[in-house]
Amino acid sequence: MLEYSLLAGLVFGLYFCLVGLGLNLVFGVMRIVNLAHGDFLMLGAFGAFWLFNLSGLNPVWSVFIMLAVFTALGLPLYYLLVPRLQRAKDPEMLSIILFFGLSQVIEALATIVFGPSERSIPGRVFGSGPVSLLGQSLPAAWIASAIASGVAVLFIYLYLYRTRLGYLTRAVMVHREEALATGIDVDRVSAIAFGIGIALAAIAGVFAPFMLGSVTPAMGPDINIQSFAVIVVGSLGNPLGTILGGIVYGISLAFMQSYFSSWANLLPYVLLIFILLVRPSGLLGRQVRSA
Repeated sequence: MLEYSLLAGLVFGLYFCLVGLGLNLVFGVMRIVNLAHGDFLMLGAFGAFWLFNLSGLNPVWSVFIMLAVFTALGLPLYYLLVPRLQRAKDPEMLSIILFFGLSQVIEALATIVFGPSERSIPGRVFGSGPVSLLGQSLPAAWIASAIASGVAVLFIYLYLYRTRLGYLTRAVMVHREEALATGIDVDRVSAIAFGIGIALAAIAGVFAPFMLGSVTPAMGPDINIQSFAVIVVGSLGNPLGTILGGIVYGISLAFMQSYFSSWANLLPYVLLIFILLVRPSGLLGRQVRSA
């Protein structure tokens, strides 16, 4: 049981890293709190569900469709919402209000279109049997999700540290005003980061029916809480710190579900309170907001 919980926790940790990665990227670049993050994940989940039911498309291929669609959606959405936030006196607080409203609109429209019922995709799309890994048997869908998460983390690393756009993005993350003063097109850099951020949420949504059991239009707030737990544990504003946060959260969740299942739903709240009291900047973090 101990070995299984540890291995399952690592697999789930990689998935929750993907869940929180886009949220942390958006906050790191723009210092805005996207409370619609969980709803974009939900839309990605329903997109994969309908693509599978209408055409039998394997969720692996849905990943590429969600990446293209939501990146393209994020660019105009950024220019519609975010520049006005950046001119506000307190963009972080205003972003909470604005994106909470956007979250409510998305949830209401999704409920009208998809209905309130739970939906899922059968795990057999990734194979008929479990996968043996380090002497333990895990569902193939879990392994596929972990692999996709690892690829996404690698993509973000290469994007931030091996491309010119990534260098510009990190400059904006360090100090937005100084980046603007040096001639960097901050809006362009931020718009691309915003599009990538919500695309990562949608990709996490593709695997949500397998990792979370089922999806509903009302799942967004719960996803937000889990995402914030992950990024606060790792490092708020540091996308790659999400890796540590996801692993810590995944292993903690696996052990809670194995030994204290009735208390497992409290885990994200407990982690948030503990980290905020002990190390508010996260395990790998630094202060990200000036007084």
